[in-house]
Amino acid sequence: MALRKPLVIVDGKLQQIQSGDTLNAVCTEVDVVSMENGNAGTMLIGHAVYVEANDTVELAQADAAATVEVLGLVQPATITAAASGYIITDGVLTATTDQWDVITGDVGGLTAGTVYYLDPDTAGLLTTTAPTTVGDYVVRVGKALSTLDLEISISQPILL
Repeated sequence: MALRKPLVIVDGKLQQIQSGDTLNAVCTEVDVVSMENGNAGTMLIGHAVYVEANDTVELAQADAAATVEVLGLVQPATITAAASGYIITDGVLTATTDQWDVITGDVGGLTAGTVYYLDPDTAGLLTTTAPTTVGDYVVRVGKALSTLDLEISISQPILL
């Protein structure tokens, strides 16, 4: 098999990569979809949502089969009623500590290393305590990397 060298741009011109040179680039995957807010109110960054109808999302909640299938988390600061905005389905969502406090009910943002679950009591919110009530669902949404960053890793719902 022939050895092939990638092409790079140096001083605005294409050339083969030179011996001893390396390629150094960050590769990240973030999946987002544009959806319409089907809720009567404004959705906030970090709210967990499910697909309610064609291209429409509603706030997810871990207390019923119809609302438990989390698509992702609201990515922009807000999505007003009937407006479209991005939902992040995979990757890292970054928000301020104040924004996370609204979504988790905690103070000081996320807790690094902590797993966050879909809340069974309040639509759209996350909790650090997995549900334990029969009839609720356990849905892991992600794990905090820092006070500001949540690595989204949504699990299949488990009915208790």
